[in-house]
Amino acid sequence: MKKDTEFKQVLTLFPVVLFGLAYMVPMTVFTTYGIVSQLTLGMLPAAYAITLLTMLFTAYSYGNMVKAYPYTGSAYTYAQKSLNSHAGFFTGWILLLDYLFLPMINYLVIGIYLNAEFPSVPNWVWVLLAILIVTFINVRGIKVVTNVNFFLIAFQIIVIAFFLILSVKTILTGGGTGTLFSTLPFFNPEGSPSLVFAGAAILCLSFLGFDAVTTLSEETVDAKRTIPKAIFLVTIIGGVLFIIVSYVGQMVYPNYMSFEDPDSAPLQIAVFIGGNLFKAMFLAGYVLGCFASAASSHASVSRLLFAMGRDTILPKKIFGYISPKYRTPLYSTVIVSFLALSSLVFSLDTVASFISFGALAAFTIVHISVISHYFVKHKRRSLKESILYLVIPFIGIVLCLWLWTSLSRDAFILGIGWFIIGVVYLAYLTKMFKNKPPELNFDEKAS
Repeated sequence: MKKDTEFKQVLTLFPVVLFGLAYMVPMTVFTTYGIVSQLTLGMLPAAYAITLLTMLFTAYSYGNMVKAYPYTGSAYTYAQKSLNSHAGFFTGWILLLDYLFLPMINYLVIGIYLNAEFPSVPNWVWVLLAILIVTFINVRGIKVVTNVNFFLIAFQIIVIAFFLILSVKTILTGGGTGTLFSTLPFFNPEGSPSLVFAGAAILCLSFLGFDAVTTLSEETVDAKRTIPKAIFLVTIIGGVLFIIVSYVGQMVYPNYMSFEDPDSAPLQIAVFIGGNLFKAMFLAGYVLGCFASAASSHASVSRLLFAMGRDTILPKKIFGYISPKYRTPLYSTVIVSFLALSSLVFSLDTVASFISFGALAAFTIVHISVISHYFVKHKRRSLKESILYLVIPFIGIVLCLWLWTSLSRDAFILGIGWFIIGVVYLAYLTKMFKNKPPELNFDEKAS
């Protein structure tokens, strides 16, 4: 690769994990808290447990693929190199649906919460301000993003700690269920497994951080070792935290159907356990967490666009451009900022479903890529290798498809529509499929 299209390898395990956690947002458990609590009839922790199980299988496959192809582009690169260029294109196209909507959901939530607290300031003002700040941070470089993330994550952890302490105190003094132990958050006789899986499908967006770290492969020192470790650490830390927080939340406020507004239900719980003082602290932590996630997700999608631009699948002069001064994909970053303005026209639950649709589709393709690369192409077929590279990825495929079919009808309509647009664009790009989509030739030989 030419020098002017290379990133600097500056990231180690700790900042990569921080990037993933910031992208995931420790407080993202509160983003769809009210929506999924009502959908699952209070079995939010059970839904998180199912999602965590699915994500662990998926993290395993991502770890295997990043060892084979330690390059930016994530699932797009894996499908392109292990399957074929057409599969790579459609994986990248589906990933765009996921990655483009994730910054949007952060800007949307920032607008919802700040407008609820300061109704005199229009929602669009908060959204626009957030986009401008995040764009500035991302243009300055990935090190700036990780440095900002450290402080934002630290504050979120403090807020979550206070949430847990105040909740437990309220429960022990007779509030909520009055007990710390109950099976209802995991099994409600009035509910059904289908409701839990429907909730788990939406919650996939909460884990979008472990896969995003793969987009930093070309900026990470010893990516083949560092990225797989970061993937598992981000998945496990996030999953365990989500289950604990959602369980305690259900115990302290079991009346999930009484939320005045499901989109901002956690603010109602915050007032219940800590009054207006904790509500202010909670709001600050949550909004700052959304900023951290917006900065990280904005960085990831701009790098995905860069990878596709570098391959000339998207216009190379625009998307394949890196700022000589900051060594960041400048034009891609700015374009993502303009697209993020569409967050003003979507609802929270709709965006969450859209993101999960793209994520689950991409996760499924990554599992298939593991089987193709290791089991089929490289013939890794001993008993142990068959378990590692065929059985485990296949289980991951089944789990992803199960959750995928639990998504809403609107998510499928948008997803299929986006796929059709991709087919039309690919037909144009390849002159009615007469040519292959262009691929990037790496100097470093993939294993």
